[in-house]
Amino acid sequence: MFTLDRRSHVALPQQLVQQVVLAIRSGALKPGAALAGTRTLADELGVHRNTVNAAIDELAAQGWVEKRHGRATRVTTTLPIPHDVEAGATRGLGFGVRPWPGSSRAFEAVPKGVLDFSSGLPDPRLFDATALARAYRRSLRHSKGRLLGFGHPAGDERLRRALAAQLSARRGIPCTEDDVVITRGSQLAMHLLALALTRPGDTIAVESPGYPSYRDAFTCLGVRALAISVDDEGLDVEKLATVKTPLRAVLLTPNTQDPTTVTLSARRRLALLEFARRRRVPLLELDTDFEFTFEGPAGLPLASQDRAGVVVYVGTLSKALAPGLRTGFVVAPKELRDTLLAVRGQVDRTGDAGLERALAEMLEDGEVQRHSLKARRVFLERRDLLLELLRRELGDVLSFEVPRGGLGLWATVSRSVDVEAWAARALNHGVRFFPGSAFSPTGRKLHALRLGFAHLNETELVEAVRRLVRARA
Repeated sequence: MFTLDRRSHVALPQQLVQQVVLAIRSGALKPGAALAGTRTLADELGVHRNTVNAAIDELAAQGWVEKRHGRATRVTTTLPIPHDVEAGATRGLGFGVRPWPGSSRAFEAVPKGVLDFSSGLPDPRLFDATALARAYRRSLRHSKGRLLGFGHPAGDERLRRALAAQLSARRGIPCTEDDVVITRGSQLAMHLLALALTRPGDTIAVESPGYPSYRDAFTCLGVRALAISVDDEGLDVEKLATVKTPLRAVLLTPNTQDPTTVTLSARRRLALLEFARRRRVPLLELDTDFEFTFEGPAGLPLASQDRAGVVVYVGTLSKALAPGLRTGFVVAPKELRDTLLAVRGQVDRTGDAGLERALAEMLEDGEVQRHSLKARRVFLERRDLLLELLRRELGDVLSFEVPRGGLGLWATVSRSVDVEAWAARALNHGVRFFPGSAFSPTGRKLHALRLGFAHLNETELVEAVRRLVRARA
């Protein structure tokens, strides 16, 4: 009745347990039926008797069989067996799953062999993983194991202190380590803010077009996203001011708007800060591309001009270093920070304390800053190469402004081209990009596309554009 597979990753006693349970549930073994003796079973299966004893003990502990001294082991008679399980049947989903409203999952995985223009991420191949490994080892060794326990939910104090110093000196944000919360990437920061600030049925204002992952952090909780258009001055604050619906937050990327890369004008910055002060609406400022300003100095964040306590600043080290190093941060007023820590206790408790300490050391030593400067030079060269290739090969159908910052290019597409169809053909040719509709809160088709360039080297960029040209035909 039973057979064991020695090549399986499942231990032999556990295999026997699973088969006996299946036999009971399918009716092959009736309630009260006696099992063969352990010696007999061991001989039939060609295993040591201890293997069978271990399986019988586990079955008895779970309540499937009853062991009696000097008597046969029998199937328990009180089991409510429905007798609807067929031996060898494929197990499928036995319950309903609601459709997930988020669209950003498509941004993550790319088929093998496909050159990916859809990502606005840096190239992890540029990062010195050896330096991180050394810092990580030192952090664990010097902590004598303390960093392997639960840390403070706000994150490692040294990292918060180092970040606060950087934010104050380079971004003009007056803060200390007590104002900073470290998170596993900026995406977790957005989910924590969504949980802390909103409830199902609330409304937030979002940029259109805008980055979907940040928006999805709210909409997946049942929050309504109200689209506010973006033009060459950034978010249309005048249109925002006409909204009568109570808003729980305004979500925006003012310095390097994602995906268009435009910068919110000074006039609109002042109007937006006044709007938020007057309406008592938090401005959730995403500033993940600060290190990658290529033309002129990096603009100071909204948070540096906030005097009313309405701006919540969200940044990341993942773009400055490597996307797999999930390390973001939030700078928020104390009352919101306390709420974020309470919410964080229900989500993931704390971050990777060892990694955070290692990154603190690399910030203190200037390693992070040196890497960012090197990466910015490389990404500028890649940006310029992509611009040259597009002008030469696709200048008749694409038009664009040179992005002064960020790791992607937003291009307007000729109305004679079906962007959605082009994207589908491109994937078949081994290159992926997302049409403008992927960034629209309403899914509206746009005659535009976004091309990320930072994580493709020069050879890959040339080949990726070649595939784009072939897919267009």
